[in-house]
Amino acid sequence: MGHTAVDPELGQADIHLIKRLIPHRYPFLYIDRVINMVPSERAVGVKNVTANEPYFAGHFPAKPVLPGVIIIEAMAQSATALVSWSTDLNDSGALVYFMGIDKARFRRVVEPGDQLELHVQVIRKGAKVWKFSGAASVGDEVAAEAEFMAMIQRPEAEG
Repeated sequence: MGHTAVDPELGQADIHLIKRLIPHRYPFLYIDRVINMVPSERAVGVKNVTANEPYFAGHFPAKPVLPGVIIIEAMAQSATALVSWSTDLNDSGALVYFMGIDKARFRRVVEPGDQLELHVQVIRKGAKVWKFSGAASVGDEVAAEAEFMAMIQRPEAEG
């Protein structure tokens, strides 16, 4: 799973496109890139873990560890970028809400200096509700896994 090469034939999103695809902003935007996007199927998010992230001051001062909930959120943001890109929702103001998390497992500590790859795969998609499986890895080691569901809320029609 580790160190996924960028496939130039597949979709990619740098930080500028990510900001058009999802509404998250600092300090809650956790992904830096999304690569190898296959519409409505799969993508790989990338999160560069840096020592200056605010939660490391308290989690834990002597040994900074990326909180598991942040890893799951980064997976979800990668999936949200895929949904928005696949359904042409960039710049639309649509929101994607978490609906549920199942089978979450944490297998490896993630710390500053690590690069997380967030592999997300569509299990099921509908008009509003999508289900994903996700695995976060550092190199060849799986750090976390989960299944999760999300709901798309499109903006209300104006007028």
